[in-house]
Amino acid sequence: MSRIGRKPIPLPKGVTVTVNGGDVTVKGPKGSLDFKVLPGISVEVKEDQVMVSRSSDEKAMRAAHGMTRAIINNMVVGVSQGFEKQLEIIGVGYRAQMQGKNLVLSLGFSHPVEVVPPAGIELAIDGPTKIFVRGIDRQKVGQMAAQIRGYRPPEPYKGKGIRYVGEYVMRKAGKAGSK
Repeated sequence: MSRIGRKPIPLPKGVTVTVNGGDVTVKGPKGSLDFKVLPGISVEVKEDQVMVSRSSDEKAMRAAHGMTRAIINNMVVGVSQGFEKQLEIIGVGYRAQMQGKNLVLSLGFSHPVEVVPPAGIELAIDGPTKIFVRGIDRQKVGQMAAQIRGYRPPEPYKGKGIRYVGEYVMRKAGKAGSK
């Protein structure tokens, strides 16, 4: 058995899971998420737990078993608590500001970079150098944070750029002087 797939998913108060054939719908105080389960994987709700099981022990089915359980667990956590990624901007003159729901980044280019969040994602800032990406869908939150980081990834010589809070950037020494 899959070590992850066989664990039951506890349902917090206010979260309901509905299974309709191959479609799983999770509703909670923060919103609703849907997922289509792969053939061969079955999902059932028992009291205040969700159980995921598989039909065979083929390698692809074992992988899908753990993945399905992890996705449904992330959906339950998302609709009850939500997800957040924090980014920080390091560099002289690099800053972020909000224009309505859009994020405008000044990253040393000749033009400002405007980031329009997709539906279900909220962008916020704390000062000119801290960015928060929030939402109920873990995949969308991570993708949006990676996209923002991709505009100016941290460079190894001075460490300037956009990085995740707590991310370590390996620094290089640069050119060695001539003898």
